[in-house]
Amino acid sequence: MDFKFDITFQTLGSKARLGRLSTPHGVVETPAFIFCATRAAIKGATPQHMRQENTQIILANTYHLMLQPGSDLVAQMGGLHRFMGWDGPMLTDSGGFQIFSLGHGSIAEEVKGRRQTLRPKSLLKINEEGATFKSYIDGKKHVLTPEKSIQIQRGLGADFIVVLDECTPFHVDKSYTERSMHMSHRWAERSLKEFQKEPTDLQALYGITQGGVYPDLRKISGDFINSLPFFGHAVGGSLGADKAQMAEVVEMAMEPLDPVRPVHLLGIGGISDIFYGVQQGIDTFDCVHPTRLARHGGALVPLSVWESMGEDPRGREHMNLRNARFRDDARPLDETCACQTCQTLSRGYLHHLLKAGELLVMQALTVHNVHFMNRLLFRIRKAISQDCLQEEKKKWIA
Repeated sequence: MDFKFDITFQTLGSKARLGRLSTPHGVVETPAFIFCATRAAIKGATPQHMRQENTQIILANTYHLMLQPGSDLVAQMGGLHRFMGWDGPMLTDSGGFQIFSLGHGSIAEEVKGRRQTLRPKSLLKINEEGATFKSYIDGKKHVLTPEKSIQIQRGLGADFIVVLDECTPFHVDKSYTERSMHMSHRWAERSLKEFQKEPTDLQALYGITQGGVYPDLRKISGDFINSLPFFGHAVGGSLGADKAQMAEVVEMAMEPLDPVRPVHLLGIGGISDIFYGVQQGIDTFDCVHPTRLARHGGALVPLSVWESMGEDPRGREHMNLRNARFRDDARPLDETCACQTCQTLSRGYLHHLLKAGELLVMQALTVHNVHFMNRLLFRIRKAISQDCLQEEKKKWIA
């Protein structure tokens, strides 16, 4: 099957739209959420669980897989799909986000927001050639170039792959952001050239728009990415210090992008963020939040759950099952949820599993949160088709 992106419905009141992403491994109905199988595994769930909960697409991280087990071994095993037993569409990132976020001594918050930490830095050098960094596994030095990133992603074999870029953190100034953006543009050209060396109908390449929080840089970067024959766009880099600024940055980043191409928002997955992104024309999102939250005892729930408990739902997206209040609660997480967890297990039992340190709870909460996200995006697609997205939003966000 050829790669295609068809816009099947466009709303009148916003940029929200429905689409179909066609890939060799199936069709993705958009807007869609992409779950993170960081090391070729969804933490707490099997591929069968993901299929049972109607997951359309997952992603894996180039940075982690290049270090362990290596793209050559994955290719020898038949590529990621066969290696991990997932037969649906997949995306891999370029490796840049992990290198630069870990390299700045932090994780996502350092790139997407303004938090800084004293964590030891692994990034040794960034220059025109690429990024030199130390492996977090054995301390061995590696150099990741735009060409090497594409070669690794070729070996991994995901449907959608991404150019290498420098992910600038929030705290750098405009002059650094501008220099970095232009270097990322040159890296994008090199990534595209490497990708075009061996024409294939098994993979499609996304370009990334950078420019930080600066409107003029976002315009320059958007125009540049438009000028190259990428299949799709991804919005990357710093998105500001808070949700209000993130909304502004997403809007300014989207403004110049060619609306015919699919657009992915990298590393964002909060409920309110998804609704805002959809209204700006974002087609796909990815984030570790649903599965990470599950590992810490959190269950995503709609507003109706808080209302049924007689509590104020404002600012609340999940319940913490570690709280003692759930010790003798015989209700499911969400009585309106059709996931296996809600059909079979009570809040009290999940609370017990957390207190007892049983691994089963991580699987149970992961399955629920995966179902929640897929249900949320299904409802969003349905609302777009009926042109009632604002009404649907009120059911999820207070």
